[in-house]
Amino acid sequence: MSRALIEIGSCNVDLELRPIEPAWIIEGNPVSRSHILSTSSDGTSSTIIWSCTEGRFNWYYDFDETIMILEGSIVLESDGMPPKRYGVGDVIFFRDGAHAKWHVEGHVKKIAFCRKTNPAVIGFMIRVVNKLKRMFLSPGERRPATLMGVG
Repeated sequence: MSRALIEIGSCNVDLELRPIEPAWIIEGNPVSRSHILSTSSDGTSSTIIWSCTEGRFNWYYDFDETIMILEGSIVLESDGMPPKRYGVGDVIFFRDGAHAKWHVEGHVKKIAFCRKTNPAVIGFMIRVVNKLKRMFLSPGERRPATLMGVG
């Protein structure tokens, strides 16, 4: 099955029930819903719309996740980080292995960019291969550089 090189999505989609792990819930009855907007060809990255009703819960990250809050607000706290409120337009990055206590105030809706991390040696090998491609391919054969200069 081939995938389009460019996919179009919307933040205004029907979200499916995705319960929070019951053992993680600290207070209340938070109800979470989500919808996967896109997934990378290699399956290591995805873009997700996620919403949740009021409550307090722990969240444990087994991948890198960058979020931007679209609606509502949350209070986050973690070891070495005092509670802080975040709202619409705020962007937060959680590294693989992070733990945070979430307090959803009323409701929250976010867009999340998730990436499974590779072992360091594999990441190094990927960077070497990409560097070799840039060195040995003629400009017409290369793809344009990415925004971050990594390609």
